[in-house]
Amino acid sequence: MVAALLTSFLSISMLLPIAIGIHRKETLRMRNPASLDLVRSIKSFIVSFSFYAANPENDGKRIQDFFLTMEAAIRDHPLWTGASDAEIDNALEGLEKYVMTKLHSRTFASSAEDVKMDGEISDKICLLQTFLRPQHLDIPPVLQNEASWLLAEKELKKINAFKAPREKLLCIMNCCRVINNLLLNASISEDHVLGGADDFLPVLIYVTIKANPPQLHSNLKFIQLYRRQDKLISEAAYFLTNLVSAKSFIVDLNAKSLSIEEIEFEESMQAARLIDRVPQVTLPTLDKRSTFGNLTDPGPSTLMHGRETNLNSGSNYPYMEAEAGELTVGDVERLLSLYKDLVTKYNSLCNAVRHLSISKTVSPAQQGTNDLLKECNGTNSDTSCQED
Repeated sequence: MVAALLTSFLSISMLLPIAIGIHRKETLRMRNPASLDLVRSIKSFIVSFSFYAANPENDGKRIQDFFLTMEAAIRDHPLWTGASDAEIDNALEGLEKYVMTKLHSRTFASSAEDVKMDGEISDKICLLQTFLRPQHLDIPPVLQNEASWLLAEKELKKINAFKAPREKLLCIMNCCRVINNLLLNASISEDHVLGGADDFLPVLIYVTIKANPPQLHSNLKFIQLYRRQDKLISEAAYFLTNLVSAKSFIVDLNAKSLSIEEIEFEESMQAARLIDRVPQVTLPTLDKRSTFGNLTDPGPSTLMHGRETNLNSGSNYPYMEAEAGELTVGDVERLLSLYKDLVTKYNSLCNAVRHLSISKTVSPAQQGTNDLLKECNGTNSDTSCQED
């Protein structure tokens, strides 16, 4: 395990000096007064983008065409006479980063459909996180390494911290390299025969669900559209394709996609939705006019008002330490409203849980639901749970 983590860390840390120093020499060239014509072309292209309505597919083609045009211009420019292919490539990497950083707000998640898809994927992953286990994806015990998975998750979560497609892609590659090292280490130390994508993809899917990276759909689309096409090859293309496949798997995921009984899957998803729907109890905002006749609500007492001001410091139960004599008409009205809201939600949750046929094998995420069901069936509960 230690060897796998060390290998993963080294493979990631080795990218750092490359990422930091990759553009320094080319930046100096671009600052040379002789490159003024190139700089003007770049700035003119960026400004021209504001003249067009956002259209991801068209925007992607325009930017890719611009990169090709600029590559030819750089190769023919006197400043790059005799430059190696690596130096030309560094200049183009710097160009891509500069242009896409400037145009990030215009090109990233630029359509309502992309924003909606991001939200739907994130919401579904939140539900799956409550019960999905490695065995549901047929991940063998020899590949179940929480330490390596956590490292891979952290790399994937970084994807929104960057604006350039190359850097976003590096987050994906670092995540996938951690997983690859895990598989390789298992094949050596545990005598596990590598199954290629059959081993790699399920682990990547599980890591993606555990990480729930922000705006997964938009980030993948951004890389596909705006990363220089001649760079989406070999290892980069393989890892990107696998994460796109993982995203598609999650979008279409149902009981048949997993090693789980359909009824257990549906019960688990329903329980997760119930948990997600129960909001944090907060005090309602009421008008100062009391509902009790024409009495004017004098507002909370001085002591209660002092406690309510603590809400912003983390206290969600300002009435817990109150005495009956401290309450005003306004306090009673608010307490009654809060009580009705709480009982309604409690009974709704109990009724929904009662209708679930809890399976014999209960996951840790479902244990809380079973405890609530037992409480509803108890005879000493102040609030009874009844069938609809």
